[in-house]
Amino acid sequence: MTRKTVLIVVKGYPRLTETFISQEIKGLEQRGLQIELVSLRRPTDSITHPIHDEIKAPIKYLPEYIHAELSRAFIGWFKARKLSGYSAAIQIFLQDFTRDRTRNRLRRFLQACILASEVGPDISKIYAHFLHTPASVARYASVMRGLPLSLSAHAVDIWTCPDWELTEKIDSAEWTTVCSKAGAAKLRSLAKNPSKVFMLYHGLDLKKFRPRKLLVPESDGTPSKPPVKLISVGRTVQKKGFDVLLEALALLPDNLCWEWTHIGDGPHTKRLKNHAKSLGISSCIHWRGAQNSDKVITALRQADIFVLPCRRDIDGNQDGLPNVLMEAQSQGLAVASTNIAAIPELISHSETGILVPPNDPSALQEGLVSLITSPNLRFKFGKAGEKRVRMRFNAEQNLDTLARLLSGSSTEKVKICK
Repeated sequence: MTRKTVLIVVKGYPRLTETFISQEIKGLEQRGLQIELVSLRRPTDSITHPIHDEIKAPIKYLPEYIHAELSRAFIGWFKARKLSGYSAAIQIFLQDFTRDRTRNRLRRFLQACILASEVGPDISKIYAHFLHTPASVARYASVMRGLPLSLSAHAVDIWTCPDWELTEKIDSAEWTTVCSKAGAAKLRSLAKNPSKVFMLYHGLDLKKFRPRKLLVPESDGTPSKPPVKLISVGRTVQKKGFDVLLEALALLPDNLCWEWTHIGDGPHTKRLKNHAKSLGISSCIHWRGAQNSDKVITALRQADIFVLPCRRDIDGNQDGLPNVLMEAQSQGLAVASTNIAAIPELISHSETGILVPPNDPSALQEGLVSLITSPNLRFKFGKAGEKRVRMRFNAEQNLDTLARLLSGSSTEKVKICK
């Protein structure tokens, strides 16, 4: 029997965040690829997106904590020891462990043993999202089974993994894709063979994010008109900069009429709510919590300005090119964000939106005032941003490229954006 199924390894599935992964899986299935999923942990979100119901791929969950499935881990290790690639895999693991003596590293290897022992005979390739834990598990398992490995890099993995680990994983893979020019530049600088690193934007499924009719808005921040509606979508984690946004909102002139809606959950929601209360702006804020994609699109269509003041976290973590910025621009929203990481690849300051330095509430406040008080400027940025997204960030072309790569086409024959 010809092996032709691609095994995709992910951190967790399904998730409300990382919608680009579910978009990719669905797109690959639509292009005829047989997919199986392996998740390193079970879902924790209480709701899912409609797209998760459309995906047909079966999913296997590996134990997030080995002690919870000790017998499965032992059986997996016992069977993996008999595989032809086990000796090579354990040598790689031991080299890694000498530089990263953590329980997490040992867990990755045992998860790989389980995966390698349970994988079916129809699997032709292992493809992992994120270069940290998923890529480690996928790499060890691929060596044990003698299967080709391909990788997809994003943001947190690029900026927080040690350089030695990035280099060795890239070199062990047939190819690695990365979703921004900024990320590609770093990985190519580390790779022994930079030509194995390809830049493929995630883009959007523009059939889902259909355009809306754009008109010059009426609201201009004056009390005689409806309040200007600002919106943000994202988890309440440090790298999103929502505390900076709250401080910027508190600096807005008292005579401006506005309201801000936040969609998303996360570990810092309570702290942010308390911060908003201490700043005296709670009455202007709506905390909506986690929402599925349909509700997010509806909320975007009802808003005037999208704000996402991204920054670098204390541990070096930062966003690459947040898909939610593309989603907002696809709906004709004027966008305010920061000039960090790959965001300038999407937003050109004073052309398709406003970019300010990260961690600068005053600069962000000035940008918001210009957008709130000028409906014509919002219309200009919204129209220009939507045009750029629909011209340059359509997911279809890059999904075609990825499908050809995963189907075994030579990288020399596949047209890939450099």
